[in-house]
Amino acid sequence: MEGRKTQKGVGMVEVLVALVLLAIAVLGFSFLQIRAISASLEASRNVQAMNIARDLSERIRVNRNGLKYYTLIESPATCDSIVCTSQQMAEYDYNQVNTKASNLGMALDILDCQGSVLKRKCIYVAWEGTKPTNGTSSSDCTNGTAYAPNAKCLIVEVYNYE
Repeated sequence: MEGRKTQKGVGMVEVLVALVLLAIAVLGFSFLQIRAISASLEASRNVQAMNIARDLSERIRVNRNGLKYYTLIESPATCDSIVCTSQQMAEYDYNQVNTKASNLGMALDILDCQGSVLKRKCIYVAWEGTKPTNGTSSSDCTNGTAYAPNAKCLIVEVYNYE
């Protein structure tokens, strides 16, 4: 009977140690869940950006004569109700796709592709503070032919010109 007196409280310590280990395991699992949600959000943004770039790319493919006019203007012709020239259609298409991108919190631009022997246009789609530009700033999408570190953007080569 004397051995029992020395065992008082040992069961409680074992339970506390088990609870601490369980808490650490739950925290680790929670961290993994947060990372998975973050990765899923980033993948979703990539898919949205790719869809925007593909939409504009297809519009350019249909209207190759208007390639140099794919820029943002304030009030383009409404080409869904009238017959438009290549330039008007390009301006209308760009504004349509740019509106979609803006609604998703993304920015859009068409620039000359970097590092290509051929003269090509590239569609830049950027989000979360990254600018759809090529430059040396940390907020630019690219710096020459490489993505800037931590850039949140996507680039799609479109078509040759000249």
